Amino acid sequence: MPQMAPLSWLTLFIVFSITLILFGVMNYFLFNPEAPESSSSQFKTSPFNWKW
Repeated sequence: MPQMAPLSWLTLFIVFSITLILFGVMNYFLFNPEAPESSSSQFKTSPFNWKW
């Protein structure tokens, strides 16, 4: 492949690996999960509800 002569396979591997790691890090840190509404309401208890 004479068109690929200036680029070595190691350089291409490093560039694609850095791109893959960059997109993985961006997807991990930019994802904002939403908490479900029902899970936050189950912790509301009265502080004066003692059984002893």
